[in-house]
Amino acid sequence: MNSRISTLAKAVKENPEDSFYKFTLALEMLKIGQTNKARVLFEAIREQDPEYVGVYYHLAKLYVELDENKKALDTYKEGIRVAESQNDLHTKSELSSALLNLEMEMDA
Repeated sequence: MNSRISTLAKAVKENPEDSFYKFTLALEMLKIGQTNKARVLFEAIREQDPEYVGVYYHLAKLYVELDENKKALDTYKEGIRVAESQNDLHTKSELSSALLNLEMEMDA
């Protein structure tokens, strides 16, 4: 485990309610192929802090990689609703584009 991951894991342990630390650790887990650990972290963020809009894109993308397209579709849609409620047009656009791409891929 590299020092960055160790530092982030310690921060998560010391600040279990801090979504940013969990999110950053999950991204680091993805970089080293620890998809199950990343999934647990992303899902924990969505459950504990559903307004943390950044989690939806990455969690849905992970679901696609795991061939869980229904979960991915639902996650993109949920993220779009959260982005709309926050008037976050950039994130809404990214999520909408990813959703459209997945829907087209599934129809092909």
